[in-house]
Amino acid sequence: MDYLLYFALLLIIPLWAQFRVKRTYKKYSKVPAMRGMTGAEVAQLILQQNGIYDVSVQETKGFLSDHYNPGNKTVNLSSQIYHGRSIAGTAVAAHEVGHAMQDAEDYAFLRFRHSLIPLANLGSNFAYILILIGFFSSLTGLIWLGIAFMAFAVLFQFVTLPVEFNASSRAMDQVVSLGVVQNDEERSAKKVLNAAALTYVAAAVVAVMELLRLILLARSSD
Repeated sequence: MDYLLYFALLLIIPLWAQFRVKRTYKKYSKVPAMRGMTGAEVAQLILQQNGIYDVSVQETKGFLSDHYNPGNKTVNLSSQIYHGRSIAGTAVAAHEVGHAMQDAEDYAFLRFRHSLIPLANLGSNFAYILILIGFFSSLTGLIWLGIAFMAFAVLFQFVTLPVEFNASSRAMDQVVSLGVVQNDEERSAKKVLNAAALTYVAAAVVAVMELLRLILLARSSD
């Protein structure tokens, strides 16, 4: 029964976070921004006002596929955000530019997260394989090696939190100081950003829960 509850939580937590994001985005994507700027225009304005001229703004495919790519210095906005003139589009575009600002300032947590990517990928791809082989072959050392790999993936999730929260904070500072959002729009933009942040918090919580479960299983097999 305990295991059923545990796996139910693993499923429900991220689904709930995704539901909140989609519901909030859908609501505020229908609310036009008073300035009438597209997401692309908002992104360009913030970049220019902060003296960042080596980053381009591009349109990308997919739903809420918006991201900043430090490799080729691009802010990639989904079509709805790139062309949209909504509060949601303004908030999301500003958030991604927040990452470009972090990159330009050599923000420590962003650099640390990038350095963790190879180890996090190893953890995501091979941790469970090593753990399963270890359990079936009764090789405790292999189990703990898999758990160590998974720990890097969990660490990556946690380092992502300050990176994302800081990007949202920068986004709000910029859209307010530049007059991109006005009056009650500021509160609405914050709701969009807070809903998006929930997905990262949920991912971190689920990752820690699974890591702790595996540690307990490994200890019981010693």
